[in-house]
Amino acid sequence: MTQKHLDWIAIIRLGLVQSAIGSIVVITNSTLNRVMVVELALAASLPAALVAWHYAIQLSRPIWGHGSDVGRRRTPWIVGGMGLLVIGALFATNATIWMATNPVGGTLLGILAFAMIGAGVGASGTSLLALLATEVAPSRRPAAAAITWIMMIVGIVITAGVIGQWLDPFSPQRLALVVSCVAGTAFLVTLLAVNGVESGIAKPPPSSEPGEQQAFVSVLKQTLNDPLARHFTIFVFVSMLAYSAQDLILEPFAGLVFGFTVGESTQLAGVQHGGVLLGMILVGLAGSFVSGDKTAWLVRGTIFGCAASAAALVFLMAAAYRPATWPLEATVFGLGFANGVFAVSAIGLMMSFAGKGASGKEGVRMGVWGASQAIAFGVGGFAGAAGLDVMRHLMEAPSGAFAAVFAAEACFFIGAAVLALRYRKPQIRGSLSRPHTPVQSTPNAIPLGVQHGTANNL
Repeated sequence: MTQKHLDWIAIIRLGLVQSAIGSIVVITNSTLNRVMVVELALAASLPAALVAWHYAIQLSRPIWGHGSDVGRRRTPWIVGGMGLLVIGALFATNATIWMATNPVGGTLLGILAFAMIGAGVGASGTSLLALLATEVAPSRRPAAAAITWIMMIVGIVITAGVIGQWLDPFSPQRLALVVSCVAGTAFLVTLLAVNGVESGIAKPPPSSEPGEQQAFVSVLKQTLNDPLARHFTIFVFVSMLAYSAQDLILEPFAGLVFGFTVGESTQLAGVQHGGVLLGMILVGLAGSFVSGDKTAWLVRGTIFGCAASAAALVFLMAAAYRPATWPLEATVFGLGFANGVFAVSAIGLMMSFAGKGASGKEGVRMGVWGASQAIAFGVGGFAGAAGLDVMRHLMEAPSGAFAAVFAAEACFFIGAAVLALRYRKPQIRGSLSRPHTPVQSTPNAIPLGVQHGTANNL
């Protein structure tokens, strides 16, 4: 039977799911963060801890991916994860409002809410990537990665702009209404986007053979025992650590060193995202016209993106000592462009590696790499801010403190580029393609439905 791949319309529809995920995450990670710190005058460490908690929960990504592998259908997991994400966002909003009158009760509800948000992002995002990895033709993977991530950023930008207008003048009631509207719209968009996408793809039915439906732990061990899968997990962590460490310090850098106002530093963030979008678009377009091995081309794009990001960070180090004459906007745009090239190339590479492995295990592989990315984002954002605090304590001028943190980030990007050099060898990239020795089930194996409890209901 000839495999039928997803067409461009289906890829764009799945990109809408990424837009929906981004629209909710920007509320929970940014808007509620601002409300807790500014309007409620709570410690900034509280929302930071809740965001870190939601990243920690995403360590469950391999479990969600395995669940979608076993059923051989991704749509129920995408929809179920989005439903969990929506409910978590509503709970988080109510928790934020409750903190004004009952900090303890609001915080406890917030812990539950952000756990649901982390699980929802993990279930929907992992299953979505697994679907793209298995059903997108190799020649379309660079463009598919670009489309889905561009649409996620567009969803974030549009949502931030719209709710920014709707929330003024601020009140708890207005906050609850706005979040409810965004959450409901995101869930409806997801339902419409995934409806019928998988129905046109011929797939074998879920197997009832015990050798086919292996326990999650056995599949996870198989994945981590594969040299390429294990090495790529390390690469994802190192590269995303460098990618995320700048998130919380770039705007303070513009304010403390260059004297930018709040509005000017916000506009600078827009300049950076403009560079990210340009890098993503160019990778997607160029990848569609490149002939030959698409995976090899994605490897080159990943290496270039890491190296260029490191170079841009070196320029920011120099900028810290010449704020009067340095073209900061151009440098930040270049950093964004390099980040965009890296991000789309790395995501495309992830899809390629997941799709080359043993059939029926794509979700677990995506889950493992997604969990590594989540850890890196949680650690990177905190480490970048904490490292800045430490260096500012040790140095009198903020310029040296920022330069030291940028230097550390550049080193991580260089390390990631060195790790990615390994993937230039076809024999290394082919290790996932070799068949794995099946792990025989044992009489003591825990049945899948019992092992994961209610998770299989999503």
